[in-house]
Amino acid sequence: MGISLWQLLIILLIVLLLFGTKKLRSIGSDLGGAVKGFRSSVRDENGNDPATTADETVQHDDAERVIEGEVDSERKDKV
Repeated sequence: MGISLWQLLIILLIVLLLFGTKKLRSIGSDLGGAVKGFRSSVRDENGNDPATTADETVQHDDAERVIEGEVDSERKDKV
């Protein structure tokens, strides 16, 4: 019950007829520029190192974090 290839082609044809190729091309270039700007701002926040991604930074920060505490068994019984 999914969308078949022919249905996708018909939808694409209708979108092309409604918006035209120039409008779709400008939307695509605007979207690409937005993604490029987002990536550059993420790089700037990570210390201008393009090789460092947000995931690596999070993993690195978690590895350095130490949580200290004591287990209170009496409190566990009260709950």
